[in-house]
Amino acid sequence: MFGLSPAHLILILVVVVLVFGTSKLKNLGKDLGGAVKGFKEAMKDPEEQARLDKEQKDRTVEGTVKHTDNEKDKV
Repeated sequence: MFGLSPAHLILILVVVVLVFGTSKLKNLGKDLGGAVKGFKEAMKDPEEQARLDKEQKDRTVEGTVKHTDNEKDKV
């Protein structure tokens, strides 16, 4: 792999951890996983996605919110 030995890869990994820290790398991994999950969901069959969207919509509660005059003035 590009002429890098396992020892070189370990050294690079150690330097990356020291520079960025484990918390930033953990967040990066979480963000990357979320992006992959979103990509996989987007690649699903459109009919399946429509069915899932309908199920999600059925779970949400629709209602109205009444505003008083005082609340309108704050906005």
